[in-house]
Amino acid sequence: MSTTLRDLTVGDRGRVAGYAEGGKAYRKKLLSLGLTPRAELEVVRVAPMGDPVEIRVRGTSVSLRKGEAEALQVEKMV
Repeated sequence: MSTTLRDLTVGDRGRVAGYAEGGKAYRKKLLSLGLTPRAELEVVRVAPMGDPVEIRVRGTSVSLRKGEAEALQVEKMV
């Protein structure tokens, strides 16, 4: 079952499942950051107000704004 990156909490791991339909503006940026389909990621830190979210993907730390995080659909890994 896929959800958005915003729904994950610190320490959660996930796999990129796709991009939200309304997130076409962010898709190119997310792809350039290494967030390609089936890429594994881990939520490292979430700011107190929930924006931005820091994730680790492909050995690199990336911070995403609220809109970008909502555009990224992920499958939570156990």
